[in-house]
Amino acid sequence: MFKALLEPFRHPFPKTSSSTAVEPGGKTKKAKAKNWSGTLGRIWTYLSYRKGKLALVLLMVVFSSALALLGPYLLGVAVDDYLEGTGGSSWVRFLIVLAVVYVLYSLTSWLQNVWMIGIAQETVYRMRTELFAHLHKLPIPFFGKRQQGEIMSRLTNDIENVSATLNSSAIQIFSSVLTLVGTIIVMLRLSPLLTLLTFTVVPLMALGMRWITRRTGPLFKQRQRNMGELNGYIEETLSGQKVIKSFSQEARVIRGFTERNDRITLSGFWAQTISSFIPKLMNGLNNLSFAVIAGVGGILAIQGAITVGVIIVFVEYARQFTRPLNDLANQWNTMLSAIAGAERVFEVLDEEDESKDEGNAVALHRIEGEVTFSNVSFAYDVGGDTLEGISFQAKPGDMIALVGPTGAGKTTLIQLISRFYEPNGGTITIDGRNILSIQRQSLRSHMAFVLQDSFLFQGSIRENIRYGKLNATDEEVEAAAKLANAHSFIVRLADGYDKQLSADGSGISQGQKQLLAIARAILADPSILVLDEATSSIDTVTEIKIQEGLKRLMKGRTSFVIAHRLNTIRQADRILVLKEGRLLEQGSHEELMEKGGFYHALHEGQLVGM
Repeated sequence: MFKALLEPFRHPFPKTSSSTAVEPGGKTKKAKAKNWSGTLGRIWTYLSYRKGKLALVLLMVVFSSALALLGPYLLGVAVDDYLEGTGGSSWVRFLIVLAVVYVLYSLTSWLQNVWMIGIAQETVYRMRTELFAHLHKLPIPFFGKRQQGEIMSRLTNDIENVSATLNSSAIQIFSSVLTLVGTIIVMLRLSPLLTLLTFTVVPLMALGMRWITRRTGPLFKQRQRNMGELNGYIEETLSGQKVIKSFSQEARVIRGFTERNDRITLSGFWAQTISSFIPKLMNGLNNLSFAVIAGVGGILAIQGAITVGVIIVFVEYARQFTRPLNDLANQWNTMLSAIAGAERVFEVLDEEDESKDEGNAVALHRIEGEVTFSNVSFAYDVGGDTLEGISFQAKPGDMIALVGPTGAGKTTLIQLISRFYEPNGGTITIDGRNILSIQRQSLRSHMAFVLQDSFLFQGSIRENIRYGKLNATDEEVEAAAKLANAHSFIVRLADGYDKQLSADGSGISQGQKQLLAIARAILADPSILVLDEATSSIDTVTEIKIQEGLKRLMKGRTSFVIAHRLNTIRQADRILVLKEGRLLEQGSHEELMEKGGFYHALHEGQLVGM
């Protein structure tokens, strides 16, 4: 344990470097090296949308910095006048002027903070909106390689870190720079010698800051990564509570949480501990600077080289000189965390969109449904094909059944038709047109899916069915529900079609979810219909009724049906038998049974099992 705690002092986390990653299909993607200047530059591009308001903020910063410098100067003048006996009744006037200066200073500081908070919130709003929109442009493989909770962490925690920094630190940076410049100019005019003595602590500050930041920067990045992993793990375990409890694995997931929580605690402990040295270092050097100024200034005042008022002004300016550095030190934790969070946000924004449609891609207003595969191959990873040399033709209105063992490539084949993935070889055509020349959105608008795991959104049953056609009338929604045999159970519910479903449709049975998903597909009125084990969660009696509805639905539409229960696809026009990514056999049920091949063995095996 102690070795782990001491590790950051001996071997700081290595700097991020470029690396290569392999994408599905064998393409290599260059990972971009991370850098602070680039990240800050990109944050500035978001801030620059409010240039007018930023100009007002900067103007208030200039006024407040000038007023902050004017107050100590007036105090020094007043002290010298008093010691020289020339102040007299001017003290009242001086107090009034000083009060006005500090009131104006408070007002300009308040205005700049209020305006900057507005700019920060608008900036974060834009970043969050852009990130969420970009997520919907990313290809399906991106989500398959990442946990949902980890992605959510970038939308919430990481962007909130950026927001906190813009609210509290951006103004501090602007103000600190102006205060430093103004303080140095005035100090040089008052006493170059005392200014030089004040600057003797700057190299010590720089060395201390450099030593600390080289260790805290990577630690804050590591903490953000660990936080994303923990969020992903929490989301996964909450989603899988039924499985966890069914297999009594509570102790195991708690251990997994503890391990991830320990990693966050370790990186967070050292990030906060090491960075907390900064204000202590600044305060120590600040006190050293005061002692030097007071000692040397007193000697110079005795010799008549400077006045007591100059010493007072210098002590106050020396404090103002180091105060911006102290403020930055106190904000350092937030800044580092924000930069790390912003890098994680930009990392997602830099992910390539789903491949752009080809220049000659067109939108189709109507699809007949003729689908042809010509020697199509596909691989998720380099080194092995998931599909190899697939060739077949589906005529408009055909029902094509896909059968085979788990992992044979059935679902992958469907995903190629919808262009969730692109084939590595061969061609796929629809109505004689290569699907690469069809706009993705147009292609998918003519398709409807009923998947094995039906997903429903939070909202009413009516809204979930209408998701297939947003402008559908209530009558069309109910007609689709009747075709899917969902109407009877819906009207028995307390609120009927207006019943509110919680996240993922909890509150109704899995079979009822499947019925609603089928109704949604019916309402979409697609040219190509995909049923991936669509009746897997439905009882036998309901399945018989649904088969009648599906038969009417599939009439005149090209349908691809993935089924493990072979008795449900006897009426298919063509059955494609897949095994290990190869198309072993194809034909009608009767033709394949007569061949006595792999399909015959599967069919007979299921009968024996039954």
